[in-house]
Amino acid sequence: MIALVTGANRGIGREVARQLAAAGHTVLVTARSAEAAAKAARSVGPNARPLRLDVTSEADIAEVARDLEALDVLVNNAAITYDTWQHAATADLDVVREAAETNLYGPWRLIQALLPLLRASPHPRIVNVSSEAASLTGMGGGTPAYSASKAALNALTRMLAAELRADRILVNSVCPGWVATDMGGPGGRPVTEGAASVVWAATLPDDGPTGGFFRDGQPLPW
Repeated sequence: MIALVTGANRGIGREVARQLAAAGHTVLVTARSAEAAAKAARSVGPNARPLRLDVTSEADIAEVARDLEALDVLVNNAAITYDTWQHAATADLDVVREAAETNLYGPWRLIQALLPLLRASPHPRIVNVSSEAASLTGMGGGTPAYSASKAALNALTRMLAAELRADRILVNSVCPGWVATDMGGPGGRPVTEGAASVVWAATLPDDGPTGGFFRDGQPLPW
């Protein structure tokens, strides 16, 4: 099984890559710089392969799609801009636009480019790493760039799950929870636990759920 994890040079992404590699996957560890990808791949272990990929770059995505020969699991983990300093009423829309490029359009472009490989896989999975901050049920004010872009990513999950059901591609959103990372800050749960929530969706059986929003294998409200 071959898995590609975006934003895998640190935090949740690197730990997802490590757990998938430990489970026997060949993992493509991606980062925006070749050096960061190589360093992360060395830390993940012998089943890891470094791959330079900026998800906001159409050229990078086209190159990856052209060079890859097979893919079974795509984990869209790369994300930016947890904008706790902003409010929707006064938000800098340039910041919102920049967040959407990485958090929404990046995964969207990558999925479109890699769909031929996923359709050819016997056990294809797409996991969009989201956040409970994207849940409309409990949404309040604040973090508009992050919350809106992740809510849109959840919507993309639902649409793709319906459209790709006939191709046997399971598509789910996963909230890893509040995790102690550079983005999450101190005080969160261990990164191993947050990553395990993502790995669960990446390794679902063929009759597993699709089009869902989960944390630790349990459904979350949209």
